[in-house]
Amino acid sequence: MSALRKLAGQTAIYGLSSIVARFLNFLLVPLYTSQFVFEPAEYGVVTALYAWTALLNVVLTFGFETTYFRFASKDHVKDNPDGGQVLYATATWGLFFPALLFMVLGGVFSGSIADGLGFGAFASSVLMLVGIIGIDAITTIPMARFRQQGRPWKFAAINLLSVGVNIGLSLFFLLYCMKRTNMGQSNALIDAVYDPSLGVGYVFAINLVSTAVKLLVLLPSWPSVTAMDKDLLRAMAAFGAPLMIAGLAGMVNETADRVILKYLLPADIADAEIGIYGACYKLAVLITLFIQAFRMGAEPFFFSHAKEANSKETFARVMNVFVAVCMSAFLVVMLFLDLFKWFIPNPAYHEGLRVVPILMLANVFLGIYYNQSVWYKLTDRPRVGSTISMIGAAITIVLLFALIPSLGYVGAAWATFICYASMAAISYAWGQRHYPIPYNVSRVLLYMAGAVVLWWGCEQIPLEGVVKYAVRAVMLLGYLVAAVRKERGVLRPS
Repeated sequence: MSALRKLAGQTAIYGLSSIVARFLNFLLVPLYTSQFVFEPAEYGVVTALYAWTALLNVVLTFGFETTYFRFASKDHVKDNPDGGQVLYATATWGLFFPALLFMVLGGVFSGSIADGLGFGAFASSVLMLVGIIGIDAITTIPMARFRQQGRPWKFAAINLLSVGVNIGLSLFFLLYCMKRTNMGQSNALIDAVYDPSLGVGYVFAINLVSTAVKLLVLLPSWPSVTAMDKDLLRAMAAFGAPLMIAGLAGMVNETADRVILKYLLPADIADAEIGIYGACYKLAVLITLFIQAFRMGAEPFFFSHAKEANSKETFARVMNVFVAVCMSAFLVVMLFLDLFKWFIPNPAYHEGLRVVPILMLANVFLGIYYNQSVWYKLTDRPRVGSTISMIGAAITIVLLFALIPSLGYVGAAWATFICYASMAAISYAWGQRHYPIPYNVSRVLLYMAGAVVLWWGCEQIPLEGVVKYAVRAVMLLGYLVAAVRKERGVLRPS
């Protein structure tokens, strides 16, 4: 089986659990945005607090996931029977103790933190978020170990169990209890287990329980603290610190819009605008899901195949296929947006649909950047990633403050697009000087421009009903056939 086929297989398996986990958020959008559950202002609270969660998670994991993969690929670890266990213990406990301290301090000061964030009425939600963030950090390395060992099914099973718990509790408390209570249809069971005063806090409580389930399942494989190596921990921290900075800057690019909207928009509409923006952001999920699944399979793949004679050509072909798949997802959503929009059943949110194409294209550029990041990881230059991400973060912050006051959340979407496009361009130019990979730039741009022009063209054709969707389906099929013909040799056995 060719290396690319192996990558595709592992991406599919890792993606099964990762896509389901992220797709959960997409599938819950109809529930969250129902007229009987959360209005835009309430959903805005969920969106904004989870933006802060993403930022803190990067800090607590300290770049150790990539660091773990990098150290596991070194000869002195692979050739030593005990080296892998020492590395595993060092990485796991190296994240455990800071996360534990974070949870203790966060729990003690949760009320003050909520006030400082402008969500003083949601202190209990902030307290639960502290637990979610801490547990996520603690389970990072045990989950990464399954990927490093090539055990994608174990990885998928644990993720799917956690997701299943989340789905079940969400359906019970939000769809059954909350919706019936808001519709005046309460009963004895609901009165016994449901507290209406918690409101949006149920989203965080459910997430906390599902995250704790993952931790409990992982406990039997937990390493002994005595296997830690302090010198190794220092080396890992030195390698991981610039990755953490890069990750933090990257997360600023991804989530700062939802944080800053809170403070740049008038207070009486800020939460509602964040809710509308956050809900419509979910419609870019097809691309973001694929990017997440790809990264999980690609990172260990890139490290393990870097020494092969034709590795650079392989990486270039991966880029072609990646962009073709992403732009196909772009067309699926944009050609049938009239249908996808009803995943947000409350029309009060639909004014935000104009940001969907901007955000989808932004995420394609982000995926291209992730592909290109292989060059500085393989050459042990993690500070390059930090530098590019910090440049992107600076672009994001400047543009958010420049555009949001006049354009609102549309300005936030354009800031995201410009940031990711700039990062991809900078990484390409820099990488070609130090680790030149023969990317087929013209083909990548053709895939992107072709999809955008095809979508724009369909928008200009005045068709309605079944004929409209039939024509668009044919256009989509034509794009897919053209892309498959271009890349048809990629996944064939070598």
